[in-house]
Amino acid sequence: MRRLRLIPDDTNIDFFKHAKVTFGASCVAVVLALAVWFTMGLNYGIDFRGGTTLRTQSETPVDVAAYRAAMDGLGLGDISISEVFDPTSDDSKHVAMVRIQAQEGEEAATPEMIEAVETALKTVAPKIVFTSVESVGPKVSGELIQTAFLAVGASLAAILIYIWLRFEWQFSVGAVAALFHDVILTIGIFSILQIRFDLPVIAAILTIIGYSINDTVVIFDRLRENLRKYKKRALRDVMNISVNETLSRTLMTSGTTLLALIALLVLGGDVIRGFVFAITWGVVVGTYSSVYVAKNVVLFLGVNRDDSKKDNNSGQYANIDA
Repeated sequence: MRRLRLIPDDTNIDFFKHAKVTFGASCVAVVLALAVWFTMGLNYGIDFRGGTTLRTQSETPVDVAAYRAAMDGLGLGDISISEVFDPTSDDSKHVAMVRIQAQEGEEAATPEMIEAVETALKTVAPKIVFTSVESVGPKVSGELIQTAFLAVGASLAAILIYIWLRFEWQFSVGAVAALFHDVILTIGIFSILQIRFDLPVIAAILTIIGYSINDTVVIFDRLRENLRKYKKRALRDVMNISVNETLSRTLMTSGTTLLALIALLVLGGDVIRGFVFAITWGVVVGTYSSVYVAKNVVLFLGVNRDDSKKDNNSGQYANIDA
């Protein structure tokens, strides 16, 4: 039975020919992402900022300017209105998302506020209906921000310990450096594009961490196996062999994942667009960082082969070929 292979068996790409350049570029990208994050900030969604999200549906096209003019006299503070694509909605229906900042002294939207907004919008679209109303109080939103970033930090710490126990400490540092790279670049792109940053995006970041570490562990497992197999060869050469041997599997996994994600990005609608965009971006940078960040760190730190941990299960991940 013949196996499907995207990459020929004799592939010999030198991934570490410009190791300092690729790693340096990653470091610069991380610094720029952090700079953008601290200067521009994130476009926090209602989950993190507090406020109310109203989802409306009407038979007439959404006129954002008219909607905003109708609500200007209500004194509700910062209001964001956008038309959204909803594949589950009838083609004759036009869907809009109205976001209103948290009101002082209120933990949730009051019935009076909802009624006032509905009355104002009906002057523009008489048959408008509210399909959903979601509210998050300021106190809850602040706690959610802390909890979300603690969850990301805890996941990175847990992975650091796991890789340290399973491999050598150099591998652990390389894996966490790659994950840090992926997380910061994802936050950076959200800050640059000012895409809404909410709880689903945090879930996407945690998914990215899991996806990226899986690819990194596969290559690490093959690297450890080859370090015992090629004891006299230079570390860089053994790394190149390991990455080339797992390249087919990496491209197959990333490629099929991206096909599904792109379909969701185009057809999934506004509700999940931030989540899907984060994972799509994460798959790309995660695949890159598995080689050009994690492996570069290990290459720079070096590995003492005499102290390599003995593991009877070596190769259990690396022997998976696409």
